[in-house]
Amino acid sequence: MQENLVIVESPAKAKTIEKFLGKDYKVKSSYGHVRDLVKKDLGIDIADGYRPTYEVAEDKKKLVAELSKLASEAHTVWLASDEDREGEAIAWHLTQVLGLPVDRTKRIVFHEITKSAILHAIENPRTIDMNLVNAQQARRVLDRLVGFELSPVLWKKVKPSLSAGRVQSVAVRLIVEREREIIGFKSSEYWRVTAQFYPAGRPEKSLFRAELGNRFPTREEALAFLESCRDASFSVTGVEEKPGVKSPAAPFTTSTLQQEASRKFGMSVSQTMTVAQRLYEQGLITYMRTDSVNLSGQAIAAAKEEVTKLFGENYSSPRNFKTKTKGAQEAHEAIRPSYFDRTSIEGSNDERRLYDLIWKRTVASQMAPAQIDRTVVTVGKAGDAEHRFTATGEVVRFDGFLRLYTESTDDEKEEAQTVLPEMHAGDALECVGVTSTQRFTQSPSRYNEAMLVKRLEELGIGRPSTYAPTITTIINRGYVVKQNREGVKRGYAQMTLEKGKITEKNLTETVGKEKNRLSPTDIGMVVNDYLESQFKEILDYNFTASVEKEFDEIAEGDKQWEKMIDAFYHGFHRSVEAALETQLSTAGQARVLGTDPKTGRQVSARIGRYGPMVQIEPEKEGEKPRYASLRKGQLIASITLEEALELFALPRTLGQIDGKEAVVGLGKFGPYVRCDGKFTSLAKSDDPYTITLERAAELIREKAAQQAAAKVPVKSFEQEPEMLVLNGRYGVYIAYKGKNYRIPKGTDPQSLTLEDCLKIVAKQKK
Repeated sequence: MQENLVIVESPAKAKTIEKFLGKDYKVKSSYGHVRDLVKKDLGIDIADGYRPTYEVAEDKKKLVAELSKLASEAHTVWLASDEDREGEAIAWHLTQVLGLPVDRTKRIVFHEITKSAILHAIENPRTIDMNLVNAQQARRVLDRLVGFELSPVLWKKVKPSLSAGRVQSVAVRLIVEREREIIGFKSSEYWRVTAQFYPAGRPEKSLFRAELGNRFPTREEALAFLESCRDASFSVTGVEEKPGVKSPAAPFTTSTLQQEASRKFGMSVSQTMTVAQRLYEQGLITYMRTDSVNLSGQAIAAAKEEVTKLFGENYSSPRNFKTKTKGAQEAHEAIRPSYFDRTSIEGSNDERRLYDLIWKRTVASQMAPAQIDRTVVTVGKAGDAEHRFTATGEVVRFDGFLRLYTESTDDEKEEAQTVLPEMHAGDALECVGVTSTQRFTQSPSRYNEAMLVKRLEELGIGRPSTYAPTITTIINRGYVVKQNREGVKRGYAQMTLEKGKITEKNLTETVGKEKNRLSPTDIGMVVNDYLESQFKEILDYNFTASVEKEFDEIAEGDKQWEKMIDAFYHGFHRSVEAALETQLSTAGQARVLGTDPKTGRQVSARIGRYGPMVQIEPEKEGEKPRYASLRKGQLIASITLEEALELFALPRTLGQIDGKEAVVGLGKFGPYVRCDGKFTSLAKSDDPYTITLERAAELIREKAAQQAAAKVPVKSFEQEPEMLVLNGRYGVYIAYKGKNYRIPKGTDPQSLTLEDCLKIVAKQKK
């Protein structure tokens, strides 16, 4: 009989733990959840106190049978799934499918996979915490009820095959609201004024830049100010010097790690969690799902030792941070290195840089604050008390934690502080030049993944374990897309006063450039609008946050999960019934864009059977409307009449190629050019609305050349004329007696003999 069986969640974790436990312990993995709510129907008996019905997943049945056999043969079974609610639920489900007594089965948890942590857990086992299990069960049941009842409403009222979810729908609402802010934003111009000065009588190397506190709304006002500076004298009107202290950021939580990895490395939320999971399972960092910034006394002592060793005692400043998140469910410890003396690791590039980030952030949190002298100099124009220039500079007297780590910000345009020359109030200044630049107010930024997580956390929506799956779900459902925007060129003017002369020049800049930003799709906006009109409570931020608090109360044992579900369900179910009975649905209604100048008919945009489209009403009764699909990046909510009319430009006649008419159109398989009755697909980089005749001819010639090459055998055999090795659309293949056969991977077609070909044919015939 095996003395001990330890069951963990992942094989990588099992492998690491097995190193620390002796031969008396067999460590096996459950590969996550072994069972879930049944899939074929609701899986919840509402009449029987919302009792869930679970089933073992088909792909887990063999594993469960193996674990059952091992459990029955073991003297002691230890359940060592992760230390959060999800992990507690996995442990409980294992007791149910393996026939283990819940009140006597040993449950062990650890927030780092180190020998001391594992042995400490073995020495201090507990039983399964049913409060944590019930909190997870409540979340699962509530989300199933919402999804199961809302989705059919969407199928009937909006479009078939849609789905809705509690947290996901709120995340989509945030993205839709931001998009509407951007659509409704009206940019206005203003003029920003900067000047360069140096103290009178001093060399020009003490040049510094200052910005005017006022911004002018028009070119005329900006020009008038430059005129007033032409013969003006300037002096220092005030110098404020104050010593400042910059303190390090707290160690990472799940959310802050996702945000910083996004800013510094451009990693997605799910990518960050995948890499962090690998680091945790290798025993390199503590548990990666946490909303605590707390560090253990042992970790603080180890960090102090490392800081002193690397930088000296004056750089050490041990401290602990308080967790501000109310009801932090994983309030154990922040994400930190398991061993502080391990400054670097082996592994993939992502693993190395994420570990380096976690190590630096944690160690920096235990370092002394940076000592900074901040200087603010105000500059005035003689006889003008209204307008003041300001220059800000700073000097780092002691770098402290900045020697190791600087936190990134979402504002990528933040300017570095400069060192200013020594000046005093009343000092005369020489003005080298004054520049006024035309600027424009900017619309709010679209969220990237990390910014969305930050906003959800601020609203109290979701928990560390839910951020990544929420974002993945809304993208997979097609409600949101993650995309890059190249931006557009915009002109702006700049006026400069230099040596008593004002010059003006016109410049260009690229605006609206974005990378990996989240935008709603048309269907995402339609679904959001419909849910907001019919299920306001579900999409209410405060309601969603209050549900999270109730889950926390269940986890603490202060609330019964069945009562919490019951209080929610009856009102929600009534809303579903009312929505199904409501005839009017705004979801399918079109947005009127205007009138087609050629026909005088109405042009509108709406969701059609095959997605977002624009249509022109028919001129005569009984005729069909004209339809055109929206292009990538276009939205029903923002498309203009001019943009819509452009979409009807297809099919478009380009001209003649070899005496035959060439027409560009959109078909079932995408854009094409048709010439002489033959169709040639456009490349991904080709735009059917702008492609030229020359480019179309090039594509047709390329296709003809490929087809000609395909007909020339790569290899043929005199002994067997019907056996041919040919070039095909998907690579080289064998053609024999009217049938085609794949060539095995790694085979050089030129080296094939007739015997080789016959063997391949015979094998594939079988």
